[in-house]
Amino acid sequence: MMGGLLALVILVSSSLLMFPSPTASLPLCTDSRSPSALTTPLTFCPYNGSTCCNSTQDSQLQKQFQAMNVSDSACASILKSILCAKCDPFSAGLFTVDTVPRPVPILCNSTVSANSSQSNQAETDFCSTVWDTCQNVSIFNSPFAPSLQGQAGIPVNASFTKLTSLWQSKGDFCKAFGGGSLDESVCFDGEPVKLNSTGAPSPPKGLCLEKIGNGSYLNMAAHPDGSNRAFFSDQKGYIWLATIPEQGSGGSLEIDQSSPFLDLTDEVHFDTQFGMMGIAIHPNFAENGRLFASFNCDKSKWPGCSGRCACNSDVNCDPSQLPSDNGAQPCQYQTVIAEYSANGSASQPSMAKSANPVEVRRIFTMGLPFTAHHGGQILFGPADGYLYFMMGDGGSPNNSGDPYNFSQNKKSLLGKIMRLDVDNIPSVDQINKLGLWGNYSIPSDNPFTEDNGLQPEIWALGMRNPWRCSFDAARPSYFMCGDVGQDIYEEVDLITKDGNYGWHVYEGPYHYASEGNTSVKAENFILPVLGYNHSQVNNKLGSASITGGYFYRSTTDPCMYGRYLYADLYAGALWAGVETPENSGNFTSSEIPFSCAKDSPIKCNSVQGSSLPSLNYIYSFGEDNRKDIYILAYNGVYRVVRPSRCSYTCPKENVTDVSTPSPSTQPSDASLLVYRYSSLVCLVASLWLFLWGNM
Repeated sequence: MMGGLLALVILVSSSLLMFPSPTASLPLCTDSRSPSALTTPLTFCPYNGSTCCNSTQDSQLQKQFQAMNVSDSACASILKSILCAKCDPFSAGLFTVDTVPRPVPILCNSTVSANSSQSNQAETDFCSTVWDTCQNVSIFNSPFAPSLQGQAGIPVNASFTKLTSLWQSKGDFCKAFGGGSLDESVCFDGEPVKLNSTGAPSPPKGLCLEKIGNGSYLNMAAHPDGSNRAFFSDQKGYIWLATIPEQGSGGSLEIDQSSPFLDLTDEVHFDTQFGMMGIAIHPNFAENGRLFASFNCDKSKWPGCSGRCACNSDVNCDPSQLPSDNGAQPCQYQTVIAEYSANGSASQPSMAKSANPVEVRRIFTMGLPFTAHHGGQILFGPADGYLYFMMGDGGSPNNSGDPYNFSQNKKSLLGKIMRLDVDNIPSVDQINKLGLWGNYSIPSDNPFTEDNGLQPEIWALGMRNPWRCSFDAARPSYFMCGDVGQDIYEEVDLITKDGNYGWHVYEGPYHYASEGNTSVKAENFILPVLGYNHSQVNNKLGSASITGGYFYRSTTDPCMYGRYLYADLYAGALWAGVETPENSGNFTSSEIPFSCAKDSPIKCNSVQGSSLPSLNYIYSFGEDNRKDIYILAYNGVYRVVRPSRCSYTCPKENVTDVSTPSPSTQPSDASLLVYRYSSLVCLVASLWLFLWGNM
């Protein structure tokens, strides 16, 4: 019996591993970069506007096509469209399956694309069309060699061949090269990919909040063990481990302010613009106990605060020539990422209630030229496990522009999003060879490998002051960042590899300054996907500053599902952005009204003369392991709850059974996986009890 049970457990584990991972297609090129807008159309490939090809690549594709020497005009036309698919804005989805690159795009096959998101795929079988048209046409150096995906076939050298010489039948051919638009992927039907647009859905009637905590926090990170616990940190330098109450329980956040998980207040320099700016808990924290803190320090007060100045000869900057800022000397203040450990404080790290305040390793240290615009958020990428570090342009004494052009300077780390490998410690030789700023390695696919003008740490550039970034829990390729504006516009950017987001040539969609001493052409800048003008925000300070948020992936409010929630720091206003069509990268947004639930565990502060809740300053957002969203505000912690608790109407909400998500909601694949896993665990447990009782 025990052997049978063991076999069942192995089968259960195997079935879990076979569940498909969530995938998504969005405008991305095969090199993971965002498509670029062309000022002049390509001469060979029929792609205008945003495309993955430049004129050089267009010319190369033309030469490749001409070398095929295809005599049949109908087949030639099809082959040209297939080659030119490399220019398609969705080419990353067309040419890659499970990260494996393909020589040709996935050809639409009607037998598997009945649920296609492309408007005409359900009626087309482009793969059959390719076979029927080209099967007996000789093609020199055919891209349809049967070695794809391990298919058995005749070895092919550079020679004239026909499809019928390479493949036994149309079925075999389409099995290798065909596919459908399943799991939110796309396929190629001979034309540029067009997603089916059904129009933007109506915005939610409102967002219902409950207040569960009175503290003022800057960061929240769910405990990686999957429990209802989360880490919270404040700007002063404290990190706490809290227990989050069940929704509807009437409970509040269980957090002991007198007993922090980690106290770094002796190292952290706390002021209006300074403090602990970010925390990141290692994905394997439950096993290794590793956690990371990003903070500012003052080298005049702490000996451990010493690093190279961001203004240096590599970026043609002389720190001795920089003016002081509010009495601070250039690079008096530093930005630091340090690693700490919870090992040894409990029988296992997942049970730890404290961490050792002594650094395990200094990851990164850099001197700041001025006292503003230094971002500081850190987070682990859910798909790659690397540490992303958000850094502003360094500011200036008058807080305007980017006078030293740090953001566009490829050798400067200011105004950048960095991507670091903190799991592999480099040698001293590696650090010196690459000119690294600390103890980390560089991921092999960082864009510097294709652009040696870039510092190796850089993932994206052209940021002013990124304030709160997140990965979509359902689609990890969606990496969204709020970037604080200057005079006119607050923006949300969809971050991609080697993306340039325009600052300080552009502020959002508006020209800010002439290109000056940057060699980057405006056509290479990526415009924001969401944002708002300062004129849209009304507040007492007359200022605006964006706070980036999250895609809402909880089943708690089904009318918010799939929308990106973000806010303004000063105005206490909330917006929800929706992508139409889905996976297109085209967003629209609307300001969302919000109320406080009458049965909120803690009474919400109200706007003077109104029953509406006053959030005051919205510092940040958080997401727990159930994907519920939290607002971290000056006067407390708020959670998004069921709309009906605020008398908002949401047709998708099942108010008769609040414990069960509405059938019309769309839980993420990750949620479905957890559900399947839980069900299987229950099954195994039941069988174990049954077998135990009969042994």
